[in-house]
Amino acid sequence: MWSKNKKAMTKAERHHVSKIKEMDCVLCDSPGPSEAHEIDQGLWFISIPLCPSCHRDGIFGLHGQKRMWAIKKMTELDALNLTIQRLNTSAY
Repeated sequence: MWSKNKKAMTKAERHHVSKIKEMDCVLCDSPGPSEAHEIDQGLWFISIPLCPSCHRDGIFGLHGQKRMWAIKKMTELDALNLTIQRLNTSAY
């Protein structure tokens, strides 16, 4: 959902987010396209790719009870680190 108080993305941010959305889910490796989760609202360059379940599901998702995150023993910073690693070592 887009907050009406959030600034519009720049061209560079849109390009980066489009690459993030092409990636597989950083948590469960479900094939893309993924959703781009902003770790901090409006800071698009620290977005991570998440499938809908790992992002929004009530039990497993980041915006829910975070059970998949606990199972995988990952934090958002762990996911960001892996996202950057994948961006730098792949064809994304």
